[in-house]
Amino acid sequence: MEISGWGRFPKADCRISFPRDEPSLRNLVLSGPSIARGNGRAYGDSALNQAHTIDLTGFNRMIAFDPATGVLTVEAGVVLGDIILAFLPRGWFPSVTPGTKFVTIGGMIAADVHGKNHHKHGSFGTFVEWIDLMVADGSVLRCSRTENPDLFAFTIGGMGLTGVILRAAIRLTSVESGWIRQRTIPARCLDEAIDIFERSADWTYSVAWIDCFAPKNMLGRSCIVLGEHARRDELSDRQRLNPYQVKIKRQRHISFDAPQLTLNRFSVRAFNAVYYAKGRRSAGDSVTDWDSYFYPLDAILGWNRIYGRRGFAQFQCVLPLSAASEGTAELLRAISAAGQGSFLAVLKRMGAQESRFSFPMEGYTLALDFPVSAASLALMEQLDAITVAYGGRFYLAKDARMSSATLEAADPRLAAFREMRRSSGAATSFSSLQSQRLSL
Repeated sequence: MEISGWGRFPKADCRISFPRDEPSLRNLVLSGPSIARGNGRAYGDSALNQAHTIDLTGFNRMIAFDPATGVLTVEAGVVLGDIILAFLPRGWFPSVTPGTKFVTIGGMIAADVHGKNHHKHGSFGTFVEWIDLMVADGSVLRCSRTENPDLFAFTIGGMGLTGVILRAAIRLTSVESGWIRQRTIPARCLDEAIDIFERSADWTYSVAWIDCFAPKNMLGRSCIVLGEHARRDELSDRQRLNPYQVKIKRQRHISFDAPQLTLNRFSVRAFNAVYYAKGRRSAGDSVTDWDSYFYPLDAILGWNRIYGRRGFAQFQCVLPLSAASEGTAELLRAISAAGQGSFLAVLKRMGAQESRFSFPMEGYTLALDFPVSAASLALMEQLDAITVAYGGRFYLAKDARMSSATLEAADPRLAAFREMRRSSGAATSFSSLQSQRLSL
């Protein structure tokens, strides 16, 4: 079957298995090199193995919940959105969430996803209590901070290359409502945006959309959106009657591939200008529902088709705090000069994190989507070089085209990860097109 990640680039013909129980999964793992796959929301080729891809969406049971601690035990194929629908009415919400709710818990652990609150609460791995992992010999190991701690640490952010995640216990966060109190602040340039982030560090959530085609004297002009889970006393009388019930917007569906010609510097420039103007008009405080705040793109099913039949590639890096302003400015200048601006350019403040192979570190992360073309792929190689020069690293959950030499130059932790895979037998049992491309 031909499958791809969310970016629809690259596509590959893969043999796919759909196990429904642990013995069947064990037989598949022992049959030869494979990679586990969840809901297919990694952007590139990290969940593709042409010889054998194992679809874990059948492992989708919620097993147990402790209301005293907020610890939920689930199988790896459980989708985040289903957890929200089941537990938000009880007063619980994911402690960390990426920009889509259509991801599985196993995928969230494998990528060690981060959200708009990393500067304050860290990545998803911070809230994982333990993992049951099927390793190369078919046995299942309980991994935690005290039991098989090295394997636990490498699995969080290990892109499925340490074994198959079967189950996990994760901590949810208690909330008083399904509403978000948000504040929108326009910034006239990148330095002003970073200053707003730093002055807003007490806010739980923060994110900025950046205009990639802003005039030179307004490089990095942005709309920063801050957020907090609204308390009941911050809601209207009507909202307080049922604080967890919010009206979810009707989903729209894109059922065709947009023509490639619709995505050009003129259309992207116009979109950026309109979006910035809209952000300035909506500046100030408001209350919005959780779905609109965290998952605006989920309202458009199949939004990845707007990039056309060739698909798109996302570039996401994180630059250390000391180099973030200068490095991000250089990235934006390169994008503007190439005329390859992105519809979706997102900047977030990251907090301190020490990890064995996860993406986050303290600084600023910039994420941009580009329709796949010779010109955009060449631009992303240029962005790779800028990132490495400023001491940054790359998010493997979004990568579809980086070279092994670039990863080697960016991440000194690579040698330890490779050695762990070799010594544990994982290197011969678990592989993906990404791991082959990057020599992981």
